[in-house]
Amino acid sequence: MTTLFISDLHLDETRPDISRAFFEFLRDDASKAQALYILGDFFESWIGDDDRSTLIDEVSLALKALTDSGVALYIMHGNRDFLIGQQFCAAVGGQLLSDPSVIQINGEATLLMHGDSLCSDDQEYMQFRKMLRSPQWQQDALAKPLEERRAIAKHLRMMSSEANSNKAEDIMDVNLDDVSRAMQSHQCQRLIHGHTHRPQRHPMTIDGQPAERIVLGDWDRAVWVLRANNDGLKLEQHPFPNTSA
Repeated sequence: MTTLFISDLHLDETRPDISRAFFEFLRDDASKAQALYILGDFFESWIGDDDRSTLIDEVSLALKALTDSGVALYIMHGNRDFLIGQQFCAAVGGQLLSDPSVIQINGEATLLMHGDSLCSDDQEYMQFRKMLRSPQWQQDALAKPLEERRAIAKHLRMMSSEANSNKAEDIMDVNLDDVSRAMQSHQCQRLIHGHTHRPQRHPMTIDGQPAERIVLGDWDRAVWVLRANNDGLKLEQHPFPNTSA
C-alpha cells in the first residue's frame, strides 16, 4: 500500500488555485492511499478550532470524506498552523501528530518533523518560535475574541515576512549538525521534513551508515508529494490542474 507525505500547502482563501489542486489530489491520489501525512503549514494561518470560513468548511468536508473511505490521516503542526487542535482533527477523522515523530516505512524507522525547529542558525526566529509555542501564550491567544485573533495572526505574518526579507538565504535553512543530532537521538537513518520550501533528497552519513534527509516542497506553484510504497520512496512534482478551459 501507498503512504503519501505533503507539507506547506499554506491553504488560504486568497489562493483558490492551491485549494483546487488539493481537492483534486485528495480525489485522484490520496483516496487510493493507505495513509496521508500532512507535515505542517497545511493552512497559511490557524487562529483556533472555533474559527469558521468557507475554505475551512470545504477542507474539513473533503478530509472527512477521505478518512471515512478508510484512509488514515495524520496532521503535524507547522509554524503557521500550530494552533490546530484535537477538535479539528477529531472532526475530520485525523490524528494530531507530535513534532517530532517516528514511524516505520518499509521496515525502516523514519523521523518526521515540520523542520522549523532545525533552523537554529536563525536565532531571532528560534526566540519567536519559543514564545509562540509556549502553552501560556497559546492559552492567552485562544482566549481572545476571533476578530482580535485574526488581527494578531495578520500582524504576525507581516512581521515574519518583513524579517525574512532581510535575512540571508542560508540562515533560514536547517542546521546540518542539528539534523544529525535529531536523527541520532531518535535512532533513524531517514528524516522527512518540510518548512524550508527547498524540495530535495539529500544523502547523508549518520554514525558511519548511509542516511537520507528528504525535504518536501511547498505548493506555491506545483504539487509536491512524497510517495512511499513497496517500490521505495519517490519525491514527485506535479503541475496544478488546468483551469483555463
